[in-house]
Amino acid sequence: MSDFAHRLKELMAEQSISSFARKVELSESLIRKYLKGSEPSLAKANQIAQKANCSLEWLATGEGYQYRKAEVVDMQALEKAVQLTLAEVKYHDLSVENEKVMKVIVATYQYLRSTRKKDGYFDLDEAKPFVNYVMGLCD
Repeated sequence: MSDFAHRLKELMAEQSISSFARKVELSESLIRKYLKGSEPSLAKANQIAQKANCSLEWLATGEGYQYRKAEVVDMQALEKAVQLTLAEVKYHDLSVENEKVMKVIVATYQYLRSTRKKDGYFDLDEAKPFVNYVMGLCD
């Protein structure tokens, strides 16, 4: 039995082949083929992983977590996003409870995560114009 077949069997646990096939929207014969050692295409492996709430990395390689984990919040980026947004909010006479403010915090958080330097540094001077721009979009 291939490593993939072992992981697939582990993923299926106590489910019958027909039940698992319905769950992942593939034919029973295809699941049986994989259990006998045939390797799926990337598209089929991804389909199995998504439908079974499994990590594609684990299913394909055995590495990482078996089940997908919720994204971990980058607290440093979130704190900086809140600081930058609140500094701008005082010029727009808005409260933190305002939906616009929350949208700007989320957009700034995503911006900071995507532009974070390899050493973990956030260029806040570079981020300030972004916050102002997003604040203007949310008017």
